Amino acid sequence: MRLHHVQVACPPGGEDAVRRFYGTVLGLTEVAKPEALRARGGAWFRAHDDAGAVTAEIHVGVEEPFVPARKAHPALVVATRADLEAIAVRVEGGGGEVDRRQRDTFPGHVRFHVLDPHGNRVELLAPA
Repeated sequence: MRLHHVQVACPPGGEDAVRRFYGTVLGLTEVAKPEALRARGGAWFRAHDDAGAVTAEIHVGVEEPFVPARKAHPALVVATRADLEAIAVRVEGGGGEVDRRQRDTFPGHVRFHVLDPHGNRVELLAPA
């Protein structure tokens, strides 16, 4: 068994903000949703390894009424601490906050948490 994707939600009309965050800030690639699902709104994103294999997939679906996920969250692993810090710089440069309070609490990794533009929690980790 393997994880196929994680879904988080956004409010109606929130797709442009999630495209900036998951695409530009986190560096994921937006992929087209299947035709049968496009009318629902939202956006899908993937990360790939150097060989082109999918390593992570996040689906952002429209939910009404919308409530952000403050505890449940996707956790994305990047290759190096430098990659992790580059993301922190992009988050902060875009006006977001990086929560480093739990930086050294996950064995074998350094990490931080951020909120996407709609308040969903996202964890980012790198090997220690």
